[in-house]
Amino acid sequence: MKKIHTLLLSLFVCSTLFSQEAPKRCTFLLTGASFATPQNGWFEAACGLLGVTPLNRAVGGESIAVAANRVIDGTLYSADELENIDALVIMQVHDKDVFDETQLKEKYTDYKTPFDYGDYSPAYDYLIKRYLTDCYNLRFDEKSKYYNTTAGKPAIILLCTHWHDGRATYNASVRKLAEKWGFPLVEFDKYIGFSKQAVHPVTGKQISLLYSSDTQTADEVTVGWHPDNGQETYIQKRMAAIFADTVRKIFLIK
Repeated sequence: MKKIHTLLLSLFVCSTLFSQEAPKRCTFLLTGASFATPQNGWFEAACGLLGVTPLNRAVGGESIAVAANRVIDGTLYSADELENIDALVIMQVHDKDVFDETQLKEKYTDYKTPFDYGDYSPAYDYLIKRYLTDCYNLRFDEKSKYYNTTAGKPAIILLCTHWHDGRATYNASVRKLAEKWGFPLVEFDKYIGFSKQAVHPVTGKQISLLYSSDTQTADEVTVGWHPDNGQETYIQKRMAAIFADTVRKIFLIK
């Protein structure tokens, strides 16, 4: 009799668990180039820390202009994905000015498309305005859960700095861009743990070189280019922590 009671209790617990609707996981879409591809690992590791679903569309060698063109041809996100994306994360960090307002148009529809590879400020502007528009217009889509809402879908965009402070032009201009729009900025360069302003006391070289397999010259200083790949490497884990910390300030995520 005791065994039968235990069995019935177990079946009740199992049926209760499976009948409960699982809470919706957030989904973050990342666009970027070589510093953001899945081979790096920071984005996927951060999403693991946060318990959210990563949707990584970064492709090595792409510029922000390519990302904007992918929105135009529908390959960056589909209509179904747009409905469920909780945040768009942009990590297109070529060392270019992305805040040159002399190149901007009032409406995203005013731009001549497709964009050329070197269109940085206009492509950033297009991608931002297009995503905000697409989210807002869901209020007119009868199939959307945001149909007939006042604001449509809340559009959350996160911008990112370079992984260290070696790219001064980009880092300075993306901060202006974030301030202009009121977007959260993932400040990898500020919290990565070293700066181009000081060399390592033993090697006498830039500290970023310790964590990179290749180099580049920035302002006549040799710095690390691509950080070592893999979720278990130091820089990728540190970037994951910085990203997760920024997200927790925006979302109700434990």
